[in-house]
Amino acid sequence: MSTVPEKRWPVVLHHADVTLRPMRRRDAGDWEQVRRHNSGWLRPWEATLPQYSSPGPQTYGSLVRSLNRQARQGRMLPWLIIYQPEQHSRSNRPVLAGQLTVGGIVGGSAASAQIGYWVDQRWAGRGLVPTAVAMAMDYCFDVLRLHRIEVAIRPENARSLRVVEKLGFRSEGLRPRYLHIDGDWRDHLIFALNSDEVGDGMIKRWDLARAAQDHQAVPGPEPREAS
Repeated sequence: MSTVPEKRWPVVLHHADVTLRPMRRRDAGDWEQVRRHNSGWLRPWEATLPQYSSPGPQTYGSLVRSLNRQARQGRMLPWLIIYQPEQHSRSNRPVLAGQLTVGGIVGGSAASAQIGYWVDQRWAGRGLVPTAVAMAMDYCFDVLRLHRIEVAIRPENARSLRVVEKLGFRSEGLRPRYLHIDGDWRDHLIFALNSDEVGDGMIKRWDLARAAQDHQAVPGPEPREAS
């Protein structure tokens, strides 16, 4: 069952076998190992900086400090995706399985944000990303009272397109050369949902969809798409 915390960072969300929690400095070893093992898997969808941009954080510790500072300021929600494998797996301890960030949070007349994510290839195809996205959206709509959540996905990223399809996102068309990904400006398809379009919530929507999928073929894995 999902838990909905108060509107104060740090925020931890739980649902079924997935937890969203803030990055910690002691996660450095696990985070760097997962990123290293998935470098080829993630590279085509990896956010990069144009040559004229100022460099970002140079170490894991500085990255954590920067993200958590922005989170305390209400500008973003930088979460790790923690997965609890099933009891019959070789390892049933919680593992760092990916990352999800709600960024570009604005209030006022827009009251909107964007979601980006990546997942460890060995845990792809288990529904972790749709679960994480659904949890994050319920928090944004129910607690932060945002109106709109957007996801930008490269047209070539078929697996990530399946995430928004599973969750019932609305397509809003193509934005040419929208984000700097894998070393260049790339076209992105835009998908969005407004708070008044999700009925009883995203987790409930996803749980119902997943139950229906249990009677069908197992879906393919989801890589990441960052905004």
